[in-house]
Amino acid sequence: MLEPSQIRMARAALKISVRELAKMTGVADSTILRFESGKGAILTTNMKRMQEALEAAGVTFVPADSSGGPGVRLKT
Repeated sequence: MLEPSQIRMARAALKISVRELAKMTGVADSTILRFESGKGAILTTNMKRMQEALEAAGVTFVPADSSGGPGVRLKT
């Protein structure tokens, strides 16, 4: 499961707004904002849609490990 901060980082890296991500995924922008702000959970299906869309747009999600927390990397 991705962290809210990873979704924010991915959008920032790709320079896309919440509204653009909502259009890409069919997930309501209010749902994305609520999840990103940590004020609510998100359905697994919606998380999968966001992850797939952001990965297709050019990011790789990096899990937390012993050297640091979770993150995002742009694909080369």
